[in-house]
Amino acid sequence: MSRLAVAEGGRRETLMGLAGLGDLVLTCTGDASRNRRVGLGLAQGRTLDSILASLGHVAEGVHAARAARALARLHRIEMPIAEAIARVLDEGLPVREAVEGLLKREPRQERDG
Repeated sequence: MSRLAVAEGGRRETLMGLAGLGDLVLTCTGDASRNRRVGLGLAQGRTLDSILASLGHVAEGVHAARAARALARLHRIEMPIAEAIARVLDEGLPVREAVEGLLKREPRQERDG
């Protein structure tokens, strides 16, 4: 995420503070998070359309995942998690397959730039 932010003119440090990491953690763990409810629904095998209809509000992460994938491709930045999420959302990739694919990746050093 930091590589994409920097490529778009952002500062890496921003993502390490409350505006970045703090927001990400809350989105992933907060019971009121619409994005978390979308993820849990997908993990239960529900369709994206049915989940979004039941929310009654926008889940920003759905649009953000698509935008992150498009920007990563534009900047030629590898973002395997964003890619997997977009494939689950738009291509019907089963959640289990997406997770297994990420876990099967060869470990390597993360780096900025």
